[in-house]
Amino acid sequence: MKFRIKKTLKTILFLGSIVLSILAFTNWLVKRNAEGLIYDNPKNIPFNKVGLVLGAGKYTKSGHVNTYYKYRIDAVVELYNSGKIQFILISGDNSKKTYDEPTTFKTDLIAKGIPADKIYLDYAGFRTLDSVIRAKEIFGLDSITFVSQKFHNERAIYLANNYDIHAIGYNAKDGYNYSKSSTRYREYLARTKATIDVLFNVDPKFLGDKIEIK
Repeated sequence: MKFRIKKTLKTILFLGSIVLSILAFTNWLVKRNAEGLIYDNPKNIPFNKVGLVLGAGKYTKSGHVNTYYKYRIDAVVELYNSGKIQFILISGDNSKKTYDEPTTFKTDLIAKGIPADKIYLDYAGFRTLDSVIRAKEIFGLDSITFVSQKFHNERAIYLANNYDIHAIGYNAKDGYNYSKSSTRYREYLARTKATIDVLFNVDPKFLGDKIEIK
């Protein structure tokens, strides 16, 4: 009995070490891929015709404004007003009639002074992979500036580079204390999933008719 327990524990530890190694490797791979391609100051970032804002819900489950959302709004306004992007593409989830991330972003950006005709919406950005591939296949973008928090920009750039898109990222402020939040640990899993998606050439949930940004 003791031998079986000891063997089981060894197996669990062995498998656990493999999982941790994979998580650590994919995290390193994503970070390394984005080195030199993310910016905190609009003065330093190169111009791109389109800035892609990665979606987020406006409110948390507790009913408070999601600061990840708020700071992405602030960041894209700053980037646009600095003349570093000409158009804004908002890619988010609109899988339910009662949940529409792109339109919510657009409404708040217009309230901040962004012209409506400079904003394009992608309603099928259910996850970052979908947003990246659809930017190329639907909106015809080969070069893009992502606007999100740093950890998210790094993953988006990794995906973009693997789908032949020249991408850079402009970092919005962290919504919460990222280094101490559960988001940090979820991001390890998301990065592993991103590498698997690239490895197996996973397609987005939807494609559709092409839309020209002009």
